[in-house]
Amino acid sequence: MTSPISQISSLIIGTVESVSPDEIKILLDIDAPRNTALNTGVPTPFPRINSFVLLPNESGAVVGIVIWLGVERSAYPKRQGLKDFGLIDLPFPLRKMAICPIGTLLSDKSKWNLERGVQSFPSVGDPVILPTREQTIAIVTGQGKDGRVMLGTCPIAHDAPIAIDPDKLFGRHLAVLGNTGSGKSCTLAALIRSAVESAQISIQKKPININTEQQNKQINPNARFIILDPNGEYSKCFQDLGSGCRIFQVPPLTNIKATDFTLPAWMWNSSEWASVAQAAPRAQRPLLQEALRNLRSNTHITLTIENRLIARCKSVKSYLLQFAGTGASGFPNNTNCGQQLSRFIEDISSYAQSLTGDIKTRTENTSVEINRIIETRKWISNGRIGFNDFGDNDLIIVGQWVESILQGFILNNESEFVSEDSPIPFDPKVLAEHLGSLAMQEGGATTQFISTLTMRINGIISDPRMKGVINPSQSLSLKDWLKNHVGSNEGENGPIAVIDLSLVPYEILHLVTAVASRLILESLQRYRNIYRKNLPTVLVLEEAHTFVGKRLPYENEIPSPADMCRGIFERIAREGRKFGLGLVLSSQRPSELSEAVLSQCNSFLLHRITNDRDQELISRLVPDNARGLLRELPSLPTRHCILLGIASKIPTLIEVKNLSDSQRPESDDPDFWKVWINEEQRPIDWDKIASEWIGVDSCEVPPVDIGNQE
Repeated sequence: MTSPISQISSLIIGTVESVSPDEIKILLDIDAPRNTALNTGVPTPFPRINSFVLLPNESGAVVGIVIWLGVERSAYPKRQGLKDFGLIDLPFPLRKMAICPIGTLLSDKSKWNLERGVQSFPSVGDPVILPTREQTIAIVTGQGKDGRVMLGTCPIAHDAPIAIDPDKLFGRHLAVLGNTGSGKSCTLAALIRSAVESAQISIQKKPININTEQQNKQINPNARFIILDPNGEYSKCFQDLGSGCRIFQVPPLTNIKATDFTLPAWMWNSSEWASVAQAAPRAQRPLLQEALRNLRSNTHITLTIENRLIARCKSVKSYLLQFAGTGASGFPNNTNCGQQLSRFIEDISSYAQSLTGDIKTRTENTSVEINRIIETRKWISNGRIGFNDFGDNDLIIVGQWVESILQGFILNNESEFVSEDSPIPFDPKVLAEHLGSLAMQEGGATTQFISTLTMRINGIISDPRMKGVINPSQSLSLKDWLKNHVGSNEGENGPIAVIDLSLVPYEILHLVTAVASRLILESLQRYRNIYRKNLPTVLVLEEAHTFVGKRLPYENEIPSPADMCRGIFERIAREGRKFGLGLVLSSQRPSELSEAVLSQCNSFLLHRITNDRDQELISRLVPDNARGLLRELPSLPTRHCILLGIASKIPTLIEVKNLSDSQRPESDDPDFWKVWINEEQRPIDWDKIASEWIGVDSCEVPPVDIGNQE
């Protein structure tokens, strides 16, 4: 029977040569293993980059990960316990290695437990030992009972299974980064699948004393994964999970289980309308907001007496602005001003005859008071009528009386006020016409400013490629949209929703993504406000660099849809955790992502990354000291990734579990050679493609006969 001390002695492979907080150098013994260690209970490859060693101390053992191996030449052999000085003058190889301290391994009732951080650093000359198989597995699987979601195995720790705590992984935002073809999509699919399957197993293990119908309902986890899929990769890979997943596609539908994806334009808020219509902030955006308020409150502008009065008052206010501070002095300013005010009095006096109530009283009083000022400045000579100068104070009083009429309309409409951002349905086809009516009411040059805005809005609404998404023939209510896309009670309609954005026109792709994400976030905010609890939901964004790009140094005065999209995801990254919304980003170019979003991610799954800028960015963002593992990023095989951050106590190399063909996203590389040699046929029907592209049937497109040109 071997004692603990003798067992530790048999595992010693070297001694500490130098110590620093982020690197410890070790001198390997002459008889230390050179390829495979047999003294750990099972054959263990050693020494290897990314393998583990232990440095025993008074609190347990410091865990180090090997980041460098090398050989130095010595003038004499160094053997522990023997004096070899001066025996022979020949170079002898000394093997050395450098390790990075990553945690402390503690023993608790014959069970090993890994803790973050180093409680006590070793000293020079301290022994270094190899961990046993049990210790190695404890190092990489130190999640304990919190590790509920199985992601894969660790190839450098005897293929130990790696399970992750979903609360830490999804609750603090996750970034899956790697080059094209490195396995990001399969990792995402495996992660979501493992989370749902683990929840299903946990539900089935619980004793349920309810009827059969309720029991069948509870088989579906009350989970919510919403995948924004710009490439159409995930539509088929979750169909075998319980009740499957909800799939939303832009027509034509390629999946028999898919339903039409719609995001009606009335769901857009005023900022999103202004962005897609490129409304100028000073002249166009205020009118656009007023038009949205009117349509949402079912108030339409027509040329009634009241609206004519409002337009006339605004017109004279605009005219008087040119005399602000100076008054209308000197010919012809004084005469023109008098004539304009006289015609204004005539108009509003005629309107007052058809008015009633408070507005009639205000209009009549205004007519009397302004006419009194006009009469004091009016002169008649030889049949000619003219006006003396109008002082600045005179025109201020005129403006106040004109404003009193407008205030009467505001007071009367206060009880009918509806926010321009409220998701209240209206017909978007009448928005441009309504804007034109508002411009006529404003008078002056406003119509000229609004014409370009109405043209852009009409173009968007009438585009056949966009009509099915933003103006569907059968529009859902807000309640039904949230129920379908966010999910219903107890996961009745499945835990996964895939929104296929592959056929959304590029002109509105960023806007649709921004609106859908905002609706999800705000629905969870209101859920928390009503129920005082969170509704845990995970929002997955593929090709994140397309939607969450870096902010440009010189932003346009008018925010673009891409700016709106980046802004909502920055808001989700900052605030989503408070309302139970976890964000999962997948990108092949992390250096192009918004730093405001990426810096909020507390966990990372890093696949093969070869670009220098991407590697440099990751080395600054990752929270762990993992230089050795990060250096391995360019050479990682497919399906291998490194887990870093709060979801793992130490940086861990993971081989993601293999998925069957039916469970993988459709992201395979194109088979050029098989097509070239006719091994796989590719039928081509350009007529069908062109007809679908322009939104009409092929029979409806008449041939174009150019004819002979004389």
